[in-house]
Amino acid sequence: MIRSIEKQRNILDFTLSSLWRRWGKNLALVVVYTLVVFSLGSVMFFTQALKNEAAIILRGTPEIIVQKLVAGRHELIPVAYAQKISAIRGVEAVKDRLWGYYFDPVGQANYTLMVPEAIDLNDNEIVVGAGISRVRRVFRGNAMVLRTFDGRPVNLFVKGILSPESELLSSDLMLISATGFRRLFGVSQNDATDLTVKVLNKKEIPTIAAKIVDTLPDTRAITRDEILRTYDAVFDWRGGIMIAILAGAVLAFLIFAWDKAAGLSAEEKREIGILKAIGWETTDVLQMKFWEGMVVSLSSFFLGVILAYFHIFYASATLFEPVLKGWSTLYPDFRLTPFISGYQIAILFFFTVIPYTVATIIPAWRAATIDPDVVMRF
Repeated sequence: MIRSIEKQRNILDFTLSSLWRRWGKNLALVVVYTLVVFSLGSVMFFTQALKNEAAIILRGTPEIIVQKLVAGRHELIPVAYAQKISAIRGVEAVKDRLWGYYFDPVGQANYTLMVPEAIDLNDNEIVVGAGISRVRRVFRGNAMVLRTFDGRPVNLFVKGILSPESELLSSDLMLISATGFRRLFGVSQNDATDLTVKVLNKKEIPTIAAKIVDTLPDTRAITRDEILRTYDAVFDWRGGIMIAILAGAVLAFLIFAWDKAAGLSAEEKREIGILKAIGWETTDVLQMKFWEGMVVSLSSFFLGVILAYFHIFYASATLFEPVLKGWSTLYPDFRLTPFISGYQIAILFFFTVIPYTVATIIPAWRAATIDPDVVMRF
């Protein structure tokens, strides 16, 4: 027992001394390895955090949204359609919504205009998002001039600014009264942008959505689950774009792992030969190389994960901003809610640490199984 403990201590001491002798090479190795883990980890954390934010935000999404289609495109829907939908068994409530888009030539940006249910606004009052406030430099009490559908200017006074905490959702949002909305876009009292449907039994949502389309063939019914799946697909697509951009770093890591698996340097082979000559067994050599690889890989892994965590959740994914922002003028300032799952860490560990560890052990095993005299001749 004492001899076994002493052997383990000798293996550990030699592992640390071996790492220290090649500190320059190992430091460069850790830097490259950390950058790879950082890049992949940032993509994974960012994509999953966006999915979680979307899931939280979309909890308040209507169970079913009904839109009218004309020539395959979204069109204003008659408010009278609400009565026909209400007659369907299982429907609890139907409400009409008013929302649309407005291009502002002053700010060179598209705004989303919506009539809120919970905020009372006068006909000439609006509430704007933080992004609109920054671009147009308007604040509480200031006036904004928008043009109606027929070109007439309308003065709208800012009643308030939406909370910066909701900027991920409300950066380009403008809340306006129903009267102001209809005046701005020329929408009649008989029309709405779409209808929202609340269902008594949540399990019957797909069935009721199908009945709505059967009753009103010129409409489409979009369920909350379909919206969630669409957002998941969009975020996965965004993550795929970032992975493609980082493909160079991933390819460099694969080349590096392959080079590592190709064999040990002459110095490392002589070192193994000496260890075998002084009585070390093959298992001792493999154990030493295993711990050497684990020190490098785990140090790089945890350092890369920590850097990725701070990059995404505290630096607002600064390096990814050009990809995500694109041509957007009203890109929101936001900080994602920190979220990391064990599944993410396991996947990242499997694709970074395991390949490097295997690439370290295989050549060491080949050299350790050769006669010491042959190994030391390299």
